[in-house]
Amino acid sequence: MTEATKAVTGTDRFTMLNGLRAHYVEWGAPDAPPVVLLHGLRSYARTWEPVAAALAGRCRLIALDHRGRGDSDWDPADGYSTGAYVSDLEQFADSLALERFTLVGHSMGGTNAIVYAASNPGRVRLLAVEDIGPGSSASGAGAQRIRRELAATPREFAGIAEARAYWRGVRPDVSGAALESRVENTLRRLPDGRWTWKFDLDGITRARLDPDPARHVDLWPHVEGLRCPVLVIRGARSDFLSAATCAQMAARQPLLGWTEIPAAGHYVHDDNLADYLAALLDFLGRHRDRP
Repeated sequence: MTEATKAVTGTDRFTMLNGLRAHYVEWGAPDAPPVVLLHGLRSYARTWEPVAAALAGRCRLIALDHRGRGDSDWDPADGYSTGAYVSDLEQFADSLALERFTLVGHSMGGTNAIVYAASNPGRVRLLAVEDIGPGSSASGAGAQRIRRELAATPREFAGIAEARAYWRGVRPDVSGAALESRVENTLRRLPDGRWTWKFDLDGITRARLDPDPARHVDLWPHVEGLRCPVLVIRGARSDFLSAATCAQMAARQPLLGWTEIPAAGHYVHDDNLADYLAALLDFLGRHRDRP
């Protein structure tokens, strides 16, 4: 495999975070400016593959499988809270000796990115947040949709075609390439030939539906505490993050700007990759001289 091929396909690596074996993927040159990528609630590190392919010539991309997802360990104690994810990220940055880096997060990964950046202002150069803001996970049509989907998610499928049909049903607007990525990276085959999830469906569902406020974070203090330039990327058809919330975030945090991506819902980089990349690359370019 050539170095150019590695830059596109990525390299799988593992480390230990808070006693759990964590999987992550790297693209690009190891001495290039680092960008850490955090996925959403039911997603996985390689959801960032198309983004990494566009940036690997100029950045070192590092995508983590959050605990309970992909090839990372599941947490037997259901430790699926913002505090646990941020603690993992703190250990992750330390283990890779990332003194200063750009942070990109989608949905749940965006929450974790905001909290981490506010708590570790000396480490984060730039922050890009995809389709999440204060209150998104607690109320509104998108939050209700995700609760319904979690409660109704089947545990097994007879075959890949059935699993593909499931993903198409809950993500009708997703591109063909993004659909195949989800099928490939969220499922594993059982000994009887059926297919099941590679993520901890029961533990993640219990945590997400738990009414205990300790499980859920108020993002407003963290948004107000950010000390680096921030771009919020909203899908124009999102049912999860409203334009009004984006405007309020910008009003309360002068370092924060936001943009809408047309023909995209909550899963912006899946729905409209070209315009997502244009917005992200513009943001990175405008701040390329920031130390």
